Amino acid sequence: MTQPHRNILVVAHAHREDTVQAADRVISALRVAGATPVLAADDHADLIAALPELADVATLDVEVSVAAIELAIVLGGDGTILRAAELVREGTAPVLGINMGHVGFLAEIERDELDDAVRRVIARDYFVEDRLALHVRVKDSIDAVMYETWALNEATVEKASRERMLEVVIEIDGRPLSSFGCDGVVVSTPTGSTAYNFSAGGPVIWPTVEAIAVVPLSAHALFAKPLVVGPEHAVAIEVLERTNGVGILWCDGRRSHELPPGARVVVRRSDRPVRLARLHPSAFTDRLVRKFQLPVEGWRGPVVQDSPAVGSGS
Repeated sequence: MTQPHRNILVVAHAHREDTVQAADRVISALRVAGATPVLAADDHADLIAALPELADVATLDVEVSVAAIELAIVLGGDGTILRAAELVREGTAPVLGINMGHVGFLAEIERDELDDAVRRVIARDYFVEDRLALHVRVKDSIDAVMYETWALNEATVEKASRERMLEVVIEIDGRPLSSFGCDGVVVSTPTGSTAYNFSAGGPVIWPTVEAIAVVPLSAHALFAKPLVVGPEHAVAIEVLERTNGVGILWCDGRRSHELPPGARVVVRRSDRPVRLARLHPSAFTDRLVRKFQLPVEGWRGPVVQDSPAVGSGS
C-alpha cells in the first residue's frame, strides 16, 4: 500500500550559524524518513547562500501549496514562530517551535531536543493545541473597511510620532467605555499576554482561559486600567478626530496599517485559531518560571498525605 506523501515545512531564522546547521540536520532527517522538507521562499534563498546543497529543497507555494503542508517545524525564537504561523495561516498545519533564541516563550522545546522532536514528528507522536487568535478590521471615518488582518499575540494601536499623543475612545460591543489621551492601546490574546501585554503592565492569562485583554499605554486618565473581557465581545479603539497626527496599527509586530483621525480598529475573536504542536503536556506555571527565571527558592511543595490524620474529620 502506497504511503501518503508528507510535506513538512521547515522555518528557520537563517542568519545564525547554529540555526543553519540545525536546519540542515532537520532537512536530512526528514529526507531519510521519506518525508519532503519544504522551505519558504525567503528561507530557501538564505539557506542556499549558506548551504548550496539545499538548492533542490521544495519551495512553499511553488512546488508545494500551504494546503499540502502537514506540520511546520520552526527553528528560532518567538518572532520566527510568529512568522511561521503567518506562513501556514491559510492551511491547517500546526506549528512546532524549537527554541534557538533567548526567551522563546512560544517554543515547545529547546535546541538540545531537536533530534527527538524530528523523530516524534515523523511518528506523528504529538498533540495539537488550538490557541485563540484575533480578527482585526480597520474602518475609516465613514465606516468603510480599509484593512483586515489577524493576530496571534496582539493588535496594538500606537501613536506614529514620539512627540504626539493619540486621543482614543474605547468601545466594548458597540458601547463607549472611556476616552483619553495615550501612547496606544494593546489588545491581547492569552498567548500574547506574556509578550507586549506583559511589558505594558497587563495581566498574564493562562492559555486555557479564553479571554481578550485590553491594556492602555501611558494613558492620561483615571479610568484607564487593564481590562479582561470574554472572547465573545468585540473591542474597538477609535482614533478621535481631535488627534493631532496619525496612529498606526501593529499586529504581532509584523503587519501594520496607518490610522488617520477617525479610523476605527475593531478586534474580535477569529473563527480560525492558531494550531500549536505539543510534544508533552507542560504546566503553564512551570513555563513561566523557566522562561522568566522566576525565584521559587524555599518552596516546600504540597503535603502528600497517604491517609487522613487521626481526628481530621475527613
